[in-house]
Amino acid sequence: MTHQTFKSANSFETHSPQASDINARRASHPAADPSAILIRMPELIAIVGLARPTIYKLMRQADSEFPLPVKLSGSKARGAPVAWVLDEVQSWVRARISARNKVAA
Repeated sequence: MTHQTFKSANSFETHSPQASDINARRASHPAADPSAILIRMPELIAIVGLARPTIYKLMRQADSEFPLPVKLSGSKARGAPVAWVLDEVQSWVRARISARNKVAA
């Protein structure tokens, strides 16, 4: 059974009685924790706004503190699957935002 809630003049929002239970379970699921979410290159590019070559260049520069990828397989071949930890990427972005307000000494 679903319930309709008046949302605006022209629309209704449909809720099931268990919607809050489902949302609570989703929020407590390990995948809801950014430190447990791995993202691949397309998502990384979208988050940091940099091109793939620039990302790999930053990873080679120790002073950039760009997060290193996690290997997803035992392969040592070039092009082996890797991913980045979402929380580490978000922390790097936040550090870049903080750094913009600092005056170079």
